[in-house]
Amino acid sequence: MKRRLFIQQSALLGAGLLSSKLSFAGGSTFPSVRVAEKDRHFRSKVIEDMITEFQKQVADKELGWLFNNCLPNTLDTTVYDETKGNRQLTYVITGDIDAMWLRDSSAQVWPYLAFMKKDRKLQNLVLGLINKQAECILIDPYANAFYNDPTKKGEWFSDHTAMKPGLHERKWEIDSLCYPTRLAYHYWKLTQDETPFDDTWVKSQELIYKTFVEQQRKENLGPYKFERTTARGTDTLQVDGYGYPVNPVGLIVSSFRPSDDCSIFPFLIPSNLFAVVSLRQSAEIMRKVKKNNALAEKYEALANEVEKAVQQYGIVDHPVHGRIYAFEVDGFGSYLMMDDANVPSLLALPYLGAVDVNDEVYQRTRAFILSEKNPFFFKGTAGEGIGGPHIGRDMIWPMSIIMRAFTSTDDAEIKKCVQMLKTTHGGTGFMHESFHKDDPKKFTRHWFAWTNTLFGELMWKLYKEKPHLLKA
Repeated sequence: MKRRLFIQQSALLGAGLLSSKLSFAGGSTFPSVRVAEKDRHFRSKVIEDMITEFQKQVADKELGWLFNNCLPNTLDTTVYDETKGNRQLTYVITGDIDAMWLRDSSAQVWPYLAFMKKDRKLQNLVLGLINKQAECILIDPYANAFYNDPTKKGEWFSDHTAMKPGLHERKWEIDSLCYPTRLAYHYWKLTQDETPFDDTWVKSQELIYKTFVEQQRKENLGPYKFERTTARGTDTLQVDGYGYPVNPVGLIVSSFRPSDDCSIFPFLIPSNLFAVVSLRQSAEIMRKVKKNNALAEKYEALANEVEKAVQQYGIVDHPVHGRIYAFEVDGFGSYLMMDDANVPSLLALPYLGAVDVNDEVYQRTRAFILSEKNPFFFKGTAGEGIGGPHIGRDMIWPMSIIMRAFTSTDDAEIKKCVQMLKTTHGGTGFMHESFHKDDPKKFTRHWFAWTNTLFGELMWKLYKEKPHLLKA
């Protein structure tokens, strides 16, 4: 499977993707690994000015090099302008997989939102992505990834589900419908531009609501089922393609996690809490922009119902850590205790605005998931962090280290995260999907734009708020 392919440093050297000058000690020369300017998909002066400022002000040259490589990686390599007439459209691939995930694409452009007002072209790029995502949702709200070619039949076209041309993959994940709302909401808040909220966008929001309600499974199993002929158990759904049974208590089924692995107990708690946030964001737009109070009230009522159900069924007693969030539940009383590196995760809840970072339940949960009580917390000679079933044992995801820093109130912990990120890029100058806990040169995905831009977001935040933590 492409996402599980191990890429060694030597392979990158052979492919010409990495310079052979890899000695970093004592102010040594750093290799040029960023895409050549003539080959970049998109150029933003404001982003280039950020890089110049960061490199000038931050004494740690390796962090400056990483920031230069990672922050613009989405713009350099993954965005395609597909504008038609006056309608802005932007297609954003995930990196080394030529398809657009609703989740990944939203997260990839997220760090640029704060700079849109200084760069109209950058604002139009984000606007185009919002428009493109709305169109994709109308094609199929249960799909997680799309091709730009509506006739293309990809590698997963043989999946046993309602596949159609133009879909890369049809794994139902709650967060796939939350991320586009998050992007559109914050675009509006930062620009006050109401352009995205046309009939297409409103129809996509109505379909999101309909899909969430269907997957509460109060009346029946709903229209979605999925099976794949595969040797990997996490790539298909059990029990006739519907997943394990749930008790319809008001939570929303997420058949797959943000990792694209199947859920064990289908009520995925971090994704349900993310849905609460996005439903309330949709409601605010409907009320203030579209003057549609009736629809806004429906969204708010669903958000309240899900939130109440999380409080009742999603918080459990751990024998060591006390009352904490479960990762997954089924509404019958069964629950799974773990966390996965992909966002939304339990760790990332404050980053998404789903809980307050000082909330006692969250802090107890955080202590659990950053300990060896979490079966997917790995600690080795190279670093420590959360992984997940998607790649397997002993593989740490830099994304989890970044989220640990974002959600920490402890400067020493943040500093530790920065140093781990700095020392685990495997000599490539980029973040990866995962790396081995004892050997950062053993990693997956040489080109994973989401984690690259997420790293850039963290570095800029620390530079502005806590620059002392970026000292070598």
